[in-house]
Amino acid sequence: MTTTIGFIGLGLIGGSLAKAVRKAHPDYQLMAYNRTTETSLQAKQDGIIDVICDEQDMRFADCDFIFLCTPVEQNMKYLQFLKDVINSQCILSDVGSVKGTIHKQVTAMGLSASFIGGHPMAGSEKTGYASSKAHLMENAYYILTPGEEVSLDKISKYVDLVASINAIPLVLTHEEHDYITAGISHLPHIIAASLVNLVQKLDNPEEHMKMIAAGGFKDITRIASSSPDMWQQICLENPENISKVLDDYIRLLIQARYNVEHHEADALYKMFQSSRDYRDSFDILPKGPLKKTYELYCDIEDEAGGIAAIATILAMDGISIKNIGIIHNREFEQGALRIEFYEEEALTRGIFLLQKRNYIIHVR
Repeated sequence: MTTTIGFIGLGLIGGSLAKAVRKAHPDYQLMAYNRTTETSLQAKQDGIIDVICDEQDMRFADCDFIFLCTPVEQNMKYLQFLKDVINSQCILSDVGSVKGTIHKQVTAMGLSASFIGGHPMAGSEKTGYASSKAHLMENAYYILTPGEEVSLDKISKYVDLVASINAIPLVLTHEEHDYITAGISHLPHIIAASLVNLVQKLDNPEEHMKMIAAGGFKDITRIASSSPDMWQQICLENPENISKVLDDYIRLLIQARYNVEHHEADALYKMFQSSRDYRDSFDILPKGPLKKTYELYCDIEDEAGGIAAIATILAMDGISIKNIGIIHNREFEQGALRIEFYEEEALTRGIFLLQKRNYIIHVR
């Protein structure tokens, strides 16, 4: 029997999930409702979905999985509709960044036996179906938060589906999920937004800070370009956990200020050393979104064709480049061009070829 999967919302995450499922399971039947009809038509034209659904479509009763991929308030509205539509074997899920709110609603509606919360730990500053990608969730943790009454069989089926799209399933309680993401996702967005706002406040009328902001500053504030609507909603949904981690972070900032003001050299050194050691340990994890990277930094002259010349040298030897980008802050990054490879052997060959052509190479 063909597996049928329904999607409500085909934005960045919903669209990427649908594309990933289609790539892994071309025989599955995929149906979707999206508020913007043009998006649904495009997804069908792309061969991603088979059936375009209406807002309240009884065909969702045929689904083995249904993914709610709209903002939280819309998901809540669809829960009310789906409550009387889904079959007893259907696995109902969402893709939201906060789990407590929807689990509370699911329990109140008597849907705990069907609901498994889902959160693919992947994303982009871009939004919408046009930005969705089949590989967006590859090697990313995909957290599952089962309802209180959901069966092991349903959890197993969801785990298998997640693994089949090359994401990494991780089962947690929704309480654990919301506390963890408050620290590693929600707080960083607040910090990035606050830091950007601080620099805007401190800058002079000539905007010299803005002018020279590059390298490290742009790296750690990249996520400040994310959707303000989405992050406003996340903060409103997870206030207790975010408040707890903010308190701890503020205490660390106060301690750092004290150490700077009182020239506490040892304490400052230990602060930077411990953060470096812990951050560097991320890269030796055996798998996951922070798996080891293979990258080099290359000093190049600021001239036309410089990047193309390096890319050509590597391509002529059959070396594929995973990512390439200009690093404006030489002092911070030790080089002006960052090149990332898919495997260590390609990195080693790349270093040899470029050094042979007298390029200065740095490896961190």
